[in-house]
Amino acid sequence: MKLAQVVYDYVALKQSMGSRFHTEATTLKAFCKAVGDVVITDVEPQQVESYLAGTGPVTRYWHRKYEVLNGFYRFALGRGYVMHSPLPTTVPKRPQPFLPYIFSAEELRRLFKAAGELETPRMALQGSTLRTLLLLLYGAGLRIGEALTLTLADVDLTTSLLTIRQSKFYKTRLVPIGPRLTAVLTAYANEQRRQDHSDDPASPFFVTRTGNTVSRGMAERAMVRLRDIADISREDGARYQPRLHDLRHAMAVHRLVAWYREGADVQRLLPQLATYLGHVNVAATQRYLTMTPELLRQASRRFECYAKPEVYHE
Repeated sequence: MKLAQVVYDYVALKQSMGSRFHTEATTLKAFCKAVGDVVITDVEPQQVESYLAGTGPVTRYWHRKYEVLNGFYRFALGRGYVMHSPLPTTVPKRPQPFLPYIFSAEELRRLFKAAGELETPRMALQGSTLRTLLLLLYGAGLRIGEALTLTLADVDLTTSLLTIRQSKFYKTRLVPIGPRLTAVLTAYANEQRRQDHSDDPASPFFVTRTGNTVSRGMAERAMVRLRDIADISREDGARYQPRLHDLRHAMAVHRLVAWYREGADVQRLLPQLATYLGHVNVAATQRYLTMTPELLRQASRRFECYAKPEVYHE
């Protein structure tokens, strides 16, 4: 049986069980392309290793591909399509977890200022669009994909409510926003209306100068320029420079620091933050909470207040 056919059957089975399986399907399609139009029993271990290795050093992507292929070959073995798996038996150690960059308040000010000023007649992405997008990513903690797929109907400025449809975990959620962010979005919406962009409720909220949808690549390229203008870079030896997605991480950390300063019950509020961010559980949110010096300082102060009576009693 051809490899491509088995992949098709496997993906169809997973999707029939309610899983979108889009990313995994893309990975398996790339695997088929890498090994060629062959019978599944003809796939050699060397071909699998070559596909997994790719180019460059081992990253977490190696393990994601391995996990997808491992699931696929368990399916193939169970159906009797192959007698053994060609996957390597020795798995390299996972690289250190990626550490997001947490912007400081001053860096955020410089970034937003640079975004509003980054505009030339040749740029498809206007400065006002870029600045509003960054403020939304930070202010509402949205993923870049969630922000760029917002339609006019999804942004209810009267009730200060965003509708995030089919997010990362395939669920729709409502995201309330504060008055300052509502004012920013309202000003942007009015500006787009004055420029005679489409007012169809199904039209994208964020648009280019010509009224087209803003692509992720366009926003990420603009971010590279903004980092240089705002003089923001990481010097901890990490592989990646500050990204758009790090605005979401920064929002979560800054919210936690604010709660500590207010003396709030952080453990009680964490599930609320998880729901707001669209996470399926608190554990997913905890991965966002990078231990910055400020967060450690606030947590230490909280522990000090808790421990002092016990110490005094002893």
